[in-house]
Formats: sequence, C-alpha cells, structure tokens
Amino acid sequence: MKDVVAFFSPIYILMLAGFLGYEIIGRVPVILHTPLMSGTNFVHGIVLVGAMVALGQAVTPLEQAIGFLAVLLGAGNAVGGYFVTERMLEMFKSSKGQEK
Repeated sequence: MKDVVAFFSPIYILMLAGFLGYEIIGRVPVILHTPLMSGTNFVHGIVLVGAMVALGQAVTPLEQAIGFLAVLLGAGNAVGGYFVTERMLEMFKSSKGQEK
C-alpha cells in the first residue's frame, strides 16, 4: 500500500498543480499577464537551480542525462521568458522619447 501511495502521490500533485494553474491563469486580467510572467520567470529560476542540484547528485548515466536535459530545458525556459517579458514591457513604453 505504501508503494502505491508513493507512486501515485507525484501524479496527483502534478494533476492538481496543472488544474490549479489553468484556473488561476484563466482568471487573470490581460493587463496583469506581464507581472505574472515575470513572477513565473522567477519560479523557473528556482526550477533551474533544482535541476542543477539534481544533476550534481546524479550517479548513473541515465540520471545524468535526465539532469542535463532538465538543466537545458530550465535554462531555455527562463531565458526565453525574460526575452518575452522584455518585449512585452517595450509595448507599454510611450513613443514620445523615440521622436527626438
């Protein structure tokens, strides 16, 4: 019984997080998406640090490959998020300064 709970607990948490994230993002007004995206980039930074810690403790080649992939995807996601946030923030700048 303990093994079954240990197996299904992460799946349950993943499903609950996905549903909760979908419901929260769907109810956020469009004007608040940029600050929300910046906060999400912060969370991705934490995920990247966690992936690096997991990679550092990996022993087998499979664990190292999965850890490397996690670091690669986490870094790409965080960097891409910052570029998108910067681009969105440029959309809110006034055009008065560009005319000079």
